[in-house]
Formats: sequence, C-alpha cells, structure tokens
Amino acid sequence: MNITNGKVPRAQKILLYGVEGIGKTTLAAAFPDPLFIDTEGSTYHLDVKRTDKPINWKDLLIQVQEVWKAPGLCQTLVIDTVDWAEQLCIAQVCADNGKANIESFGYGKGYVVVAEAFRELLFNLDQVIEGGTNVVLTAHAKMRKFEEPDETGSYDRWELKLSKNVAPLIKEWADMVLFANYKTYLVTDKNGKKKAQGGKRVMYTTHHTCWDAKNRHGLPDELDLDFAPLAAVIPAGKPKKKTTKKKAGPQEDTSRASTAAAAGVPEKLLKLLKRDGIGEEEVRKVIVDRGKFRPATWPEMDEAGFIDGWVIPYWDKIVEMVRSDPDRMPF
Repeated sequence: MNITNGKVPRAQKILLYGVEGIGKTTLAAAFPDPLFIDTEGSTYHLDVKRTDKPINWKDLLIQVQEVWKAPGLCQTLVIDTVDWAEQLCIAQVCADNGKANIESFGYGKGYVVVAEAFRELLFNLDQVIEGGTNVVLTAHAKMRKFEEPDETGSYDRWELKLSKNVAPLIKEWADMVLFANYKTYLVTDKNGKKKAQGGKRVMYTTHHTCWDAKNRHGLPDELDLDFAPLAAVIPAGKPKKKTTKKKAGPQEDTSRASTAAAAGVPEKLLKLLKRDGIGEEEVRKVIVDRGKFRPATWPEMDEAGFIDGWVIPYWDKIVEMVRSDPDRMPF
C-alpha cells in the first residue's frame, strides 16, 4: 500500500445549472483557459475556443477523448450543455437498439439503458481530470412539484433538466454542484401588498429544500454569479500526472507481441499491445463480451474499419477492463 496524508491538489469537476438565460455559459467562459464542446450552439456570442458542434454521441465521446489524450489543449473543458448531450446519448441508444424513440423500450427501461451508456462520458471526463484539466458541465434547470414522504402538502423544487437516471450520476460525480438563479425580495408597500423586487444573479453552493447543490471547499451558501468567488478553489495550472510502474516485464511484452503478430494483428495495434503489456486474446474477449463485433480475425476487423473506428479510440478503456478482470493471469 502507498499511504499518503494531507490535501491532494486535483482538477475540479463542476456542475453548473440554472434557469434559462442567467449566464451559465458566460460564467463557464471565465474559468481558466476554457475549451467549449458546444452541444446546443450557445457560445457564438463569446470569444472562446470551441470544437465543432458534435453531430452525435460518438462524436462527443471522441472530442472528449482528444482532450485527455492531449491535455495541453486547455485548462478547463466545458460541455455546454449536458442536458443537450443527454439527448445525443438517447438518440444513439435508440439507434443502436433499433427503437423509434426512448419510450419504445417499455416503461422506464430505455432510461436505464441511457444511464448505463452515459457512464462512458463520465469515464472519459475522469481521464480529463486525471490529466489535470478542470471539467465544467452546464445544464438547464426545471421546476417540479415535490412531495416529502413524511410531510403533508407539496412545494416547487428546482431540478436538473435531465432524466431521473442520469441526473443522480452527474450529481454524485461532481465535486461542486452550483445552482444559479435570480434572487428576489418581497417588499410590502404602503397599502400592505407584497411585491417582488430585485433580480440579483446568484449561485447557491449547498443543499436546500428547493434545489440541489454541494461543494467540498466550505464555500458560503450563496455567492455572486461570478468566477471571482470560485477562483481560490479552481486550479489554474496542470498538476503533473502520477506515473505507475507496469506489472508486465519486458519478457512478457515480447512474448505477447509475438503471439499477437502470429494472429495477424495490424502493426498499429501491436504497438499498443506491447506498450501496455496485454494480449490480443484479452482484447478480443472485451470486444466479444461487449457485443461490439462478431468473432472474426484481426485482418477482417481491420478491413471493416472496426479497429480504427472503435478499438483505438476506446483503447484506454479496453486496457482498464482487461486489467480489472479478476480471472486475469498475472503472467
């Protein structure tokens, strides 16, 4: 075991949600060196770096992967907005399963599949964080009538404009959940009538009966909707990524590479197998278990474009799955 103590500097995962038009995108643009993946086309009025608008779910995942493979691209990755990203995920799930729409799965079943697919985005965003790049997800808010099980009556509550399966995943994943809204005041006029005044833009950092929020830095419950109050807890540099020694030795890598070459594995894949010390049969098992490709030879998969289209883009995730297999032999 490697036991450490004290605080560990790390890039931050921020979920910023709020009512329409309050300035979520503008606030995200104030984070250190942001790069926007603009899923809804809301950054055209800002002088920021942005990728091409992702045309589908796979395109979005590939763009995120490009960021963690080249961490120097930015200091903050912004997905604006994550509820529009979820719509891309829903469309992909329906297409992959031959469904006309998400309701075609049956009551609630489609959203369970969507949540499982959405984990892949969070996994890739974790890789971005590991590379020292902050991640900001913006989202719209919606109001819902809420009833406490042990209370009488009901009240209005602000929630993420996401499906009930995906919303908890993102809230648990984030280090900070910030809710942005207009703060209004009730004043009584000379006739005794109450009127709403104000409209100051604020963000809430802790949980309230009427909204979800959290932070791990002891921030005040309420802050101005501005980056300045957050600056002290958002790293602006890129911490060096920790390196770990591989368990596989040189002899093992050479042996597995030889076996892979004999199996007809293309050179572009041989280099990855040798670098990460895993066998081609282990990679094949992941492919078959995930139902991504029928059992076939590596040349057949290469000719079909499967290696360039899926294996290499998702290589790091494949390696993680191989190494986490409890039945894997250490030699």
